[in-house]
Amino acid sequence: MTDLGPVAWPPAPIRTERLVLRESEARDRAAFIDLFASPEVGTYVGGARPRDELERAVPEVPGRRPGFFVIDLDGAMIGMVTLDRRDAGRQGRVRPDGGETELGYMFLPQSWGFGYAAEACTAALDWFSDALPGEPVVLCTQTANDRAMRLAAKLGFTEAERFEEFGAEQWFGVRLAVTPSG
Repeated sequence: MTDLGPVAWPPAPIRTERLVLRESEARDRAAFIDLFASPEVGTYVGGARPRDELERAVPEVPGRRPGFFVIDLDGAMIGMVTLDRRDAGRQGRVRPDGGETELGYMFLPQSWGFGYAAEACTAALDWFSDALPGEPVVLCTQTANDRAMRLAAKLGFTEAERFEEFGAEQWFGVRLAVTPSG
């Protein structure tokens, strides 16, 4: 479920030291297929999807919706970052009625270990804090995913709860909105 309320979409591309966060384009389709077909990427998100199924199902311009950023390194997609409303029916929430914005991300394996996820997620979270001041962001990952657990801590998420979902223990964290000083 995606709903960023009054936020205009897409924003201008967001530039970091090494990356550009931008809207999806047709040239990203092959990288999307590689991402979702990757056994390494699929380890903690339900497994890889068959490439032939993806070739048929992935639209010409995948992921074009509010809250969805392609992560671009030197003109090529290396991953994605999403900011979506968390389904209120799922476990894990910080508000009684749920529906918080949830950070998600996936990167191609060849881009792992260089700090790109931290750089891209920080930029997306900063953008979100400016666009919707005062809104908390949540993140959920399997406790077995050591890399994601380290990144959650680095990004300032703190544990709210743990629960069993999708056949594995899940870590659910919250990053409270930073209040501008002054």
